[in-house]
Amino acid sequence: MSALLRHTPRLPVFARLAPRTLQKRGLLTLKDYKYTAHATASGAGRNGNVVSNDGSASPLDLKLSMPSALGGDGKGVNPEQLFASGYASCFLGALQAVAAQRGVHDAAKDAQINVSVHLGTQAGFGIAVDINVTGVADHELVQRAHEASHRTSGVECARFTNIT
Repeated sequence: MSALLRHTPRLPVFARLAPRTLQKRGLLTLKDYKYTAHATASGAGRNGNVVSNDGSASPLDLKLSMPSALGGDGKGVNPEQLFASGYASCFLGALQAVAAQRGVHDAAKDAQINVSVHLGTQAGFGIAVDINVTGVADHELVQRAHEASHRTSGVECARFTNIT
């Protein structure tokens, strides 16, 4: 079964996030950090470099380039690819956690999460995220994972929290 979730409407970021931020979350302050990721961008912005410098055994060191659809050469990685990768892995983690909580570990063992990040210029800058889940027959499990991802995913929390 394939479940396609349109995660966010194609609206400008400020119009879509502001009401949800005000209703659901306030300023988030963490007291005890479990993990901190560091990254440094340098060079020509979206055509520069990004390096993770958190002391991990396999740090990232990536050449960035704008996608050809946005006028770049498309020869490097772009931030939207990194965002989609992080979102997909976080959603898969939420799906597997929900399956474990419900006692159906095997229900998510063959799951694949395909995430598409769309950029647009509708009334300013807009972003939309599509999540396509395959390998899971239980649609309710996918829906519960979608709900859980709002509470458990660092990527999701950062998107809908005031960031200072």
